[in-house]
Amino acid sequence: MNLPPYAELLGITAETGEGAPVLAMPFGADVVGRPGFVHGGALAGLLEMAAIVALKHALEKEGRDDTRVKPVNVTVDFMRGGREKVTYAQGKVTRLGTRIANVEAAAWQGDRERLVASARMNFLLANPD
Repeated sequence: MNLPPYAELLGITAETGEGAPVLAMPFGADVVGRPGFVHGGALAGLLEMAAIVALKHALEKEGRDDTRVKPVNVTVDFMRGGREKVTYAQGKVTRLGTRIANVEAAAWQGDRERLVASARMNFLLANPD
């Protein structure tokens, strides 16, 4: 799976498995905010990438892999500070229509039940015509 250049800048990698791929972002100089914590913008970027990857995965399963996705809005909720370890994120498509898609994404470190942040995104789906 090819990730956008922004994901590569953050060091994000995709791990495929059951359902939508899980993204992993290592802690490092490119994502540090205040000392010892992940920058909120890096967390938001990880969540956005997880949402896009989940949506692309769902579109491929429906045979619509040539559909372009355009973010309309995003809401990010920060639950706790991300520490000096790998942060994981996975998206979940909650509605996939012909023109609009709604996606939720969650980020965690270690324990998947203790979220670091979550996001809700709405996308406009455009056919390549």
